[in-house]
Amino acid sequence: MLIDSHCHLDFADFDEDRQQVIENCAQLGIGKLVIPGTQASTWSGILQLSQEYQAIKPALGLHPYFLEHFKPADLALLIQLLSQFSDNIVAVGEIGLDHVIDIAPELQMTVLIQQLQIANDFNLPVILHHRRSHNDLIKTLKQQRFKWGGIVHAFSGSLQEANTYIELGFKLGVGGVITYPRAHKTREVVRLLPLDALVLETDSPDMPPMGKQGLRNSPQNLILILNELSHLRQESPEQIMAQCRYNVLNTLRNMH
Repeated sequence: MLIDSHCHLDFADFDEDRQQVIENCAQLGIGKLVIPGTQASTWSGILQLSQEYQAIKPALGLHPYFLEHFKPADLALLIQLLSQFSDNIVAVGEIGLDHVIDIAPELQMTVLIQQLQIANDFNLPVILHHRRSHNDLIKTLKQQRFKWGGIVHAFSGSLQEANTYIELGFKLGVGGVITYPRAHKTREVVRLLPLDALVLETDSPDMPPMGKQGLRNSPQNLILILNELSHLRQESPEQIMAQCRYNVLNTLRNMH
């Protein structure tokens, strides 16, 4: 069985055919789909989907991209839902720092630290978003003494940065970017890293693989990412699938 460790199946892009996508995934052997939250208004919908579909596993968090809608009450709601659905939620996420978007860095950092503290309190791993922010993210994880690890979504840093995250207990998300020959650095890093540090993800509906540019990405494309990683590493798809599945099951909570 394959696990898509990061997809946004709650987005409106899937409103017309969500059930069909989930059924297609099951037929392809993609049996679990992790949906990270992005803003407080999405959390109830993700939890509802996880009640409707056994394949869907919810994470809840405040993504830096959506912090223009942030209210302090969002953090109180996060604590309430993590407590209420403690046997269902797999992580706090998608949280992090994005140094490209036009959201105040101070606000991003404050909300990140508060969410790391909440995750620490609930003994939960986190799903991390990064853009041009590895140094600040790593520094913050160390300063907060965050000890539950998690997944660095869509990792695209250096081998040294990868190894630092691994030392901090994190797995690295491998997605559609590795299917593009021009992504030399990321392709080389995922080739060199130990397989027990990697998890597979699509980030659907975004980040479509090579050959599907301009189209809605789907968890079904996880097969393309698996095959490309197999080609890069010269390891069988079966070996990669088994280890990456094990990695997710042992990093996130409640993945039964």
